Amino acid sequence: MRLKKYTDYALRVLIYTASKRGEKASINEIADTFFISTEHIRKVVHQLSVNGYIETTRGRNGGIMLAMDPKEINIGAVIRLMENDFYLLDCFDSGTDHCVITPVCQLRHVVSEAMAAFFLVLDKYTLEDLVENSDELRLLMDMD
Repeated sequence: MRLKKYTDYALRVLIYTASKRGEKASINEIADTFFISTEHIRKVVHQLSVNGYIETTRGRNGGIMLAMDPKEINIGAVIRLMENDFYLLDCFDSGTDHCVITPVCQLRHVVSEAMAAFFLVLDKYTLEDLVENSDELRLLMDMD
């Protein structure tokens, strides 16, 4: 399984804004830090904002910052939000399932169990866990 770049970028935006320690960040500085187009970051920021993870302010003194405490942002929840398709096999989607053995196949159950274990681990972590080494992160992201 591979998460989309969109999800990766969302996690990077959250890590970056959490590492700012209450200071506003800009889309341009995040894009420059991670060598990602500003348009990609803008789309990610919009979705994170609509879903209440970050606040955006327009204008001269504008920017983005976390809308909640990092310990309230669950990593599993963010990944579920950003990913729109966890159909790892055709048989997960009845609309595209054309496999003749689906009625008796156990593979779907095994993969479902693996996916549940995947999210069980992700649900244990918050953004706070991802930025506990914020001094090192800030140095690598050229914030100091």
